[in-house]
Amino acid sequence: MKEKKKRGIFGAFFETRCGKKIAQFSRKIRALYLYYKHVWKLSSFHAGINSFFRATYQELSSFNLLNAIFAVISKFFGVLGLKNISRRLRFFVQEQDASSLPGVNRFVLVRYLLKELFLYFFIAFLFFFMVFFVNQILLVAEKILKQRVPVFDVVRLITYSLPMVIAQSAPFATLVGFLMCLGRLATDNEILILRASGQGYRLILFPVLFLGIVISIVSFFVNDYLLPLGTLKYNALFRTILTSNPAVELEPNSVKRTSDKTLVIGQVDGDNVSDLIFFDSDSEGNIRVIVSRDSVVRQSSESGVLMTLSMNDSSVIFFDPKEKQTFDFMGAEKLDLNVFESSLGSVNRKTTPREMTSYDLYKKIKSMENDGNFTKKQMNQHKLELNKKFSMPFGSIFFAILALPLALIFGKHNGQTIGLIIGLFVSVAYWSVSIVGQIFSSRSGVHGEITMWMPNLFVGFVGILFYIKLVRK
Repeated sequence: MKEKKKRGIFGAFFETRCGKKIAQFSRKIRALYLYYKHVWKLSSFHAGINSFFRATYQELSSFNLLNAIFAVISKFFGVLGLKNISRRLRFFVQEQDASSLPGVNRFVLVRYLLKELFLYFFIAFLFFFMVFFVNQILLVAEKILKQRVPVFDVVRLITYSLPMVIAQSAPFATLVGFLMCLGRLATDNEILILRASGQGYRLILFPVLFLGIVISIVSFFVNDYLLPLGTLKYNALFRTILTSNPAVELEPNSVKRTSDKTLVIGQVDGDNVSDLIFFDSDSEGNIRVIVSRDSVVRQSSESGVLMTLSMNDSSVIFFDPKEKQTFDFMGAEKLDLNVFESSLGSVNRKTTPREMTSYDLYKKIKSMENDGNFTKKQMNQHKLELNKKFSMPFGSIFFAILALPLALIFGKHNGQTIGLIIGLFVSVAYWSVSIVGQIFSSRSGVHGEITMWMPNLFVGFVGILFYIKLVRK
């Protein structure tokens, strides 16, 4: 009895007639499986499949992406008839066997330099990304969150602003990353070893320029396509937020200016605004000033009206510039002032140059030149933005040219630290000159192509001078 209990339900079942048949059938299935498995292993078809997959695995494991890229580019230049360039690129593709061909495997060196340069570029990119992200995105988000805007809308605004942060970070990350990488190589005497083995500076210059060009192309795509798309999405969402909550546009203790209107804002507490002053002028030059101690911001249902300011105990003064000795005064217990969307630049529905791609800007400039219906300031603004779409991303190439000689000349001791200091100093100087140039060009009407390309050309010129000095040394 105890023995039967230990066997359990399944043991008792297999002792029955049905259970014995099932067990016998399962043994036959297993025997057939082992037989056909043995036959399959001995077959030539199995050997062929194993050989095919083993060869495919070896082919994939030995595949090198950089090698394939250089080979394709080399063939492309060969088809174009540029045999010298094709031969030089083919030189970097060669994977020489040290046992059969003595000398240095230059492709391995190029691949190593590309890997190190990209690693330092990525680290520097994360640094500048966080700097610009905190400076330009989180400050805007904080301002909007104070007005009880939904968090999901704030996250969307931040997402739409990311292309601007990426486009600004890439050139400076190229400079700082390359300086730190090449400075580290100089400090560790790796550059000295390359020179002692008979390699010239061109071997180092090639991966520096190649990676700089790749970064510039990717950055140009972000700046020319993703940035206008993100700006359009950002402005559309911001208009929606302002329509539902107009108080977002009113910052405490600030001044809002347009071409002919000025709004001075005091303290803002929710929908209540204190010490509000409004200046405007008509087509004849008559000036109107509206002053209110307390005002309430209300949402308007009228089309084109962003908000309505309900002013309490307001005063209105009218000035005639031709008769400065006289003025008209009017007081009101309640006064409603409609603020139109067109009066504020942040909610303007017109497509701005920043919201266009380079191709759209080029067509717009040609259309303006053909029509002749434009001002010098408008034309200069479009040309400034068109050149900015190229000068900022392709600044990575000029920074790459400058980084190589600077790192090798000044990076013999503590190359990473020296490279970081020089890179940050040059980045701040470049950024300051670019901002001042844009402001100067916008206000004075100087050609935008000069102010946008001048910093890049100066950086490239200095880099070439330092490189010539390095080679002669």
